[in-house]
Amino acid sequence: MKTVTKSAVRQPPRGIPLDTIRRLSICLRALNRLKERGIATVNSVELAEPLNFSSEQLRKDLSYFGRFGKAGVGYNVGQLSGKIHSILGTDKVWNVAVLGAGELGTALLGYSGFEDFNLRVCAALDNDPRKIGKTINGVRVSDIAGLSGVVRRNEIKAAILTVTKTAAQEVAQKAVSCGIKAVLNFAPVTLNLPKGVHVSNMDVSCELETLVCRLANCN
Repeated sequence: MKTVTKSAVRQPPRGIPLDTIRRLSICLRALNRLKERGIATVNSVELAEPLNFSSEQLRKDLSYFGRFGKAGVGYNVGQLSGKIHSILGTDKVWNVAVLGAGELGTALLGYSGFEDFNLRVCAALDNDPRKIGKTINGVRVSDIAGLSGVVRRNEIKAAILTVTKTAAQEVAQKAVSCGIKAVLNFAPVTLNLPKGVHVSNMDVSCELETLVCRLANCN
């Protein structure tokens, strides 16, 4: 796998806005689509405006990490894609575990898009005897009682939490005690985890409510 030289990109300062990281992630997907179409260069307007943010915002986001592109020319699509990969940390493979092999966990185990960003879902864990030992989309479901060993053997630092809201806190705490440093939480509950553990919440119901609210109040 080709990697990006770390020295080519200034490391992010403390306190970088989360929205900046999210916009760069969206940009990376757009750049990948441009590469698939054989487009070699793009300017900030052409890249940003279809993504519903301004070219000025894009340039500000990139400025946290150095100088990119050439005046009057724009950005080299391949180079900028590689540099954003480096900024996001996806210029190397990260092993990820899915905690909870229910309907949502099963769906995520079948999602091939993770591989495009060097995220490899290599483990699934559950406490249901009917699921333990089964293989779902090439991933064997292990007993969550053995989480520590699975995390250690596979050098896993990130987990996707798809358990019920009543079990989420306990499972998340167990994951952290086993060495997990980042959690993508799909359970509709606020996790109380130690400082230094990164948590991203994906509350589908909340997002749908927000969408419906906007729909109900649009002119």
